[in-house]
Amino acid sequence: MPKLVNPHGAGSLKPLLLEGAALIEEKKRALSMPKIKVSSREKGDLIMLGIGGFTPLDGFMTHADWEGVCDGMKMANGLFWPIPITLSSARQTADAIKTGADIALIDPDSDDILATMKVTEKYAIDKAHECAMVFKTTDLEHPGVKMVMGQGEVNLAGPVKVLSQGGFPKKYGPLYMTPAQTREIFETNGWSTVAAFQTRNPMHRSHEYLAKVAIEVCDGVLVHSLLGNLKPGDIPADVRTRAIGVLIEKYFVRKTVVQSGYPLDMRYAGPREALLHALFRQNYGCSHQIVGRDHAGVGSYYGPFDAHHIFDEIPKDALETKPLKIDWTFWCYQCGGMASARTCPHDEQARLNVSGTKLRKWLSEGEAVPAEFSRPEVLEVLRAYYASIRDEDKVEVKLSGHSAR
Repeated sequence: MPKLVNPHGAGSLKPLLLEGAALIEEKKRALSMPKIKVSSREKGDLIMLGIGGFTPLDGFMTHADWEGVCDGMKMANGLFWPIPITLSSARQTADAIKTGADIALIDPDSDDILATMKVTEKYAIDKAHECAMVFKTTDLEHPGVKMVMGQGEVNLAGPVKVLSQGGFPKKYGPLYMTPAQTREIFETNGWSTVAAFQTRNPMHRSHEYLAKVAIEVCDGVLVHSLLGNLKPGDIPADVRTRAIGVLIEKYFVRKTVVQSGYPLDMRYAGPREALLHALFRQNYGCSHQIVGRDHAGVGSYYGPFDAHHIFDEIPKDALETKPLKIDWTFWCYQCGGMASARTCPHDEQARLNVSGTKLRKWLSEGEAVPAEFSRPEVLEVLRAYYASIRDEDKVEVKLSGHSAR
């Protein structure tokens, strides 16, 4: 029987989602608890705690954990963790909650109760310090910085009991999978080495190339799409996954790719988020993570390969999931196909750099897209989506940073 990587920091997954009689009883208890509506980002974190994606965490981090993660990427107990997982509230709300109290956490989209939490600690943080350490900037134009600086003044820490998956199973059907489900599929397929491909965009020719390189060295690839919130102008998850589905159907060998999605919002934390992606992909059963150009980046806040370098800076035993580092990829007209800076000897004039931002810009403006950039079946799905958007609802896509090359 093939052996997949172990869940992070544990011998088995630790989902916090209640079931059966325990779920019914906790839902009744929650009705009489003080209620706090969580943010979209906190909702995604809660669901990941529920399904075991954030194994072995038992809830939202304490001040000691927050400080250790910000400054040294490890919690107070020594567990490697690259980005704080915290819950914030307004000071007035926090003042009304006693330490040791149970509270109900409310879904921002439906007003349903997502989880309950025992508040073990209340603490204030230096938000600018978190931003400087995690995002390497305090610029409010950075979407992750804007999110953190807009949080409530007080963080609440404590263990949670998760009561709901926030509508993701109903909304996304079989696309949405828990770590236990992906692990079961990998084992059924006889896979022991699995490369995760992170995406918040449809897959263009460069992405296809990265996934196929990974298939050469691993048993299979998990194309793992973000299903939470993105920034304005990004392509919705349902459109993105249809485009990916047709690409897999037409251009990949059967049973070499599993397409799935996970419930987090993007943080746009670049190198640190690449580490978080590898950490929870370990919980999903992936032995490797594809790390290409500007992984989880935005604008020009990070160097194109900062996410490669950070894996060399962490302890060797921090993660079982290892990076598959792939250089700048592009279409080379002289090579006659996709290539990377490690394999192509030709100069810039022979290369067509492929990026999701360029693709979104061309499609949103009704421009022609070169055949070397994206498969025609994928473009058909995407053009239909852009044709459905009213002019007044369109968001201008700007080329900046590495996508402008």
